[in-house]
Amino acid sequence: MHSRIVPSEEKGTTQNGSPTPPPEKLIFVHRQPNGVAYVIINRPKSLNSLTRSMMGDLAKAIKSLDSDYSVRVIILSGSGRAFCSGVDLTAAEDVFKGDVKDVETDPVAQMERCKKPIIGAINGFAVTAGFEIALACDLLVASKEAKFMDTHARFGIFPSWGLSQKLSRIIGPSRAREVSLTAMAVTAEQAERWGLVNHVVEGSELLKKARQIAEAIIKNNEDLVLRYKAVINDGFKQDLGHALALEKERAHEYYAGMTKEQFKKMQEFIAGRSSKKTPSKL
Repeated sequence: MHSRIVPSEEKGTTQNGSPTPPPEKLIFVHRQPNGVAYVIINRPKSLNSLTRSMMGDLAKAIKSLDSDYSVRVIILSGSGRAFCSGVDLTAAEDVFKGDVKDVETDPVAQMERCKKPIIGAINGFAVTAGFEIALACDLLVASKEAKFMDTHARFGIFPSWGLSQKLSRIIGPSRAREVSLTAMAVTAEQAERWGLVNHVVEGSELLKKARQIAEAIIKNNEDLVLRYKAVINDGFKQDLGHALALEKERAHEYYAGMTKEQFKKMQEFIAGRSSKKTPSKL
């Protein structure tokens, strides 16, 4: 059965404000009125392994949400006991010999292009391609049951969604080599200690914690959130000197484009916030 993107008017059932996808929808999108959108990989009997059509639908879902002005933050998770166990290897040749340069059907490429913050809610196994999808998120919340594993070397699969380059930049090259060359499983607690995961929570609290972070982001200036994500991500690809120059360049562009009225509103907002704060005792 092929998955399809669920339009905003179609709803799955919700539990405590979190979506529960119907079984027939393999890629399930659920928009909430507060600006949070959920994308759920929903093939639990196969540990959310990805078919070629699911990859394309996931890419389309991310691209659609990025262009939806009502969406401020995206939460990506999986149903069942896995986040995503990778590519469905029963159709390996169809997947790996396809047009790997087609960004329209590449979920990781679309995640990297996405201007909105993406929170990965890692509910279980994130294996190989699933690990790469997790690394394409802007920040990660993991349940205590989550495990990250790179099995490219075990199964003779060459990485193409960034794992060989991104992981070493996050946890260091020595740790990354051990993770990838031994195909060892990294627990949620270890991932948090290494700086790969932002928070580790009980499984029952996972989507709640992701939603809290999303709501905290939404409270901030929408335009600046998008610009801030972009300058962090773009600067991370450069050496520090060029990244600092990039920050100055974009700051100049930002302030040069502001009107006197916008500066006035900024000052009034800051003054209003300051007057509400209690004096520091330090």
